[in-house]
Amino acid sequence: MENFNDNSNYEKQRHGCVTAWLVFIIIANSLMALLYLLGGGMITENLPGVATSILVILGLLGVGNVIFAVLLLQWKKIGFWGFLGTSIVVLFINISIGLGIGQSLFGLVGVAILYGILQIKQNDVTAWENLE
Repeated sequence: MENFNDNSNYEKQRHGCVTAWLVFIIIANSLMALLYLLGGGMITENLPGVATSILVILGLLGVGNVIFAVLLLQWKKIGFWGFLGTSIVVLFINISIGLGIGQSLFGLVGVAILYGILQIKQNDVTAWENLE
């Protein structure tokens, strides 16, 4: 099979579902980052044990996820690894603030979904294979 990454005449394409998911990730993480960074008071009213510094960290991780989604749109595999990294950090934060292990592990489901969506083929090539 021809390696499309080495063929300069090949134009990378991604399935519309992949693009839609990445746009969804950008919107959702932007909103969550704004909520953590600007609506922290509302969150601490409902979860009094959560420090403001944790909310700032979660907000910054959300901003990071927006950047990682943009990198994926630009065909950069580092975007996926960034998502994995932020998810692992959030896992430890969730455990440290007292969430159960099951609830904390649920955040890693998003990474699995992202990886699965990157496996959708367009012209017999997955988006994952097109990532640099």
